[in-house]
Amino acid sequence: MSIRTVAIIGCGIGRSHIVEGYLPHSDKFKVVAICDLNEQRMAAVGDEFGIERRTTSFAELLADDTIDIIDICTPPGIHLEQVVAALAAGKHVVCEKPLTGSLAAIDTIMAAEKTAKGVLMPIFQYRYGDGIQKAKRIIDAGIAGKPYTASVETFWLRKPEYYAVPWRGKWATELGGVLVTHALHLHDMLMHLMGPAARVFGRVATRVNDIEVEDCASASLLMESGAFVSLSCTLGSQEQISRLRLHFENVTFESSHEPYTPGKDPWKIIAANDDVQQQIDRVVGDWQPVAPRFTTQMGQFHAFLSGHAPLPVTTKDARRALELVTAIYQSSDSGADVPLPVGSDSPKYADWRARTK
Repeated sequence: MSIRTVAIIGCGIGRSHIVEGYLPHSDKFKVVAICDLNEQRMAAVGDEFGIERRTTSFAELLADDTIDIIDICTPPGIHLEQVVAALAAGKHVVCEKPLTGSLAAIDTIMAAEKTAKGVLMPIFQYRYGDGIQKAKRIIDAGIAGKPYTASVETFWLRKPEYYAVPWRGKWATELGGVLVTHALHLHDMLMHLMGPAARVFGRVATRVNDIEVEDCASASLLMESGAFVSLSCTLGSQEQISRLRLHFENVTFESSHEPYTPGKDPWKIIAANDDVQQQIDRVVGDWQPVAPRFTTQMGQFHAFLSGHAPLPVTTKDARRALELVTAIYQSSDSGADVPLPVGSDSPKYADWRARTK
């Protein structure tokens, strides 16, 4: 098994990639370099994990043929240029969410992928854990049946000190608020389990903090399956929870309420009757534990690079999540229901920050 060399770009969330993603797979990955403009933070991470190579030059790492993977953990406003540059340099790329700030930008990335030597894996670590993976297996086995309705709640708390970080809370650098930076995880989980949306009506507002971007939002979705879904999110909840409750013909699923690890057990899996329960038991009775978050996503990434599994998260997945964001912003501005897919004729396609009122 070949060990893939990794350079981490941005030592904030990049530290979590090291701790949860790469160290548990030390036989598969080796972090050989880190890059950050904050040299004090870079030194702390480098000292903590014994990473000797430290640089403030992104270009230097792109030019290094000994580095296999560029892992981008920088502020969202520069993801596009960094992803495209890393692909052009022949690297495999891991990029934190949001992948970028518009559907046009994602389409630029997808065009770059077509001629790239390496592959891009966006981060959606909340897909991983025993609870969500059991639910996925049951649904994919056809046991759950027809989807009826669902509710998704991202009730988190962010205070002014969170927004003291200069790039947060600004359209130019964070690219959006609760929909883009926080609830994106749970909304991806919803579509991972229940499929894509067909129509969207949404509202956004800034009610909690003195920031540019939204910190409260709600939306009503009609899914392609015909199911109805309600989304609610705020950064003003005094008790932080993340919750999905999905109602199917034969099974109701409810996630754990852990705000940052909702994919982990315990999940409620409620069968309609004994026969359905027996089918569930046959499908998940031999369950082997699935590590949550980055641990499993990075493990599956290595399996893909070794030719043993599909790419766990694709640019298409990231585009679907940000298409939902685009539709909610467009609906909130226009007061109208928005059909999906969102095409290049949308007033929000090139830049969802553009006002349509």
